Amino acid sequence: MARKLAVIGAGLMGSGIAQVSAQAGWDVVLRDVTDAALTRGTDGIKSSFDRFVAKGKLSAEDAEAALGRITTTTDLEGAADADIVVEAVFEQLDVKHDIFRTLDKLVREDTVLASNTSAIPITKIAAVTERPERVVGAHFFSPVPMMQLCELVRGYKTSDETLAKTREFAESTGKTCIVVNRDVAGFVTTRLISALVVEAAKLYESGVATAEDIDLACKLGFGHAMGPLTTADLTGVDILLHATQNIYTESQDEKFAPPELMRRMVDAGDLGRKSGEGFYSY
Repeated sequence: MARKLAVIGAGLMGSGIAQVSAQAGWDVVLRDVTDAALTRGTDGIKSSFDRFVAKGKLSAEDAEAALGRITTTTDLEGAADADIVVEAVFEQLDVKHDIFRTLDKLVREDTVLASNTSAIPITKIAAVTERPERVVGAHFFSPVPMMQLCELVRGYKTSDETLAKTREFAESTGKTCIVVNRDVAGFVTTRLISALVVEAAKLYESGVATAEDIDLACKLGFGHAMGPLTTADLTGVDILLHATQNIYTESQDEKFAPPELMRRMVDAGDLGRKSGEGFYSY
């Protein structure tokens, strides 16, 4: 199996994917638009490796070797000789379209083009390429080094071979895969968490129960590791609002219509942990 990976986007998701892939022996080129973004990404990878080494989960030699397999660039040309490209940029279709159009002309004919999108239909992303059969969803979960799941998504034209190659790549990084056979907006995981967060936010908004009690109900009643409102704060209220809005726009299913409370929280900058205030105070 060829082992050259390009990751487009050095944010939390992109740098996490680069980290687990380099640790698994892949040569990784990490691309972002600015040197500052790349420095933030690689600094995050270094400190994550340092934590694993401190806990005895990784040897200092292995961490150093993995870091040595990551190169950075601000040029998309860096992806030209990759076997697999994973796009992990902002969840906006036009941004993704620009990247996939360029990659389509740059990379080899047999290169797999994967998107880490959590809610945008893969078929829509693939439509701007000449190779829709080579485009696939590879939705990793945050934080990537800790989370076991990778959601593989078939676009309308994704080939079996593309899906198999992507599964092989994801499993090589230690992930367990589920396959989404029909390209619905939000796939399996984002639809489930969006429906739960929307309902939890509505219950909270209408004063049915406190945020703490709603989360406690899910933890103790359903065995969830974390309640939906804590999850929203961790993920980012803005990110989940965007995802639920995408699914609602596509499906017109009322259960995904985000409550006014979430919109107002985002307007006010109460985005969860990253802003210090969300459904909870941090």
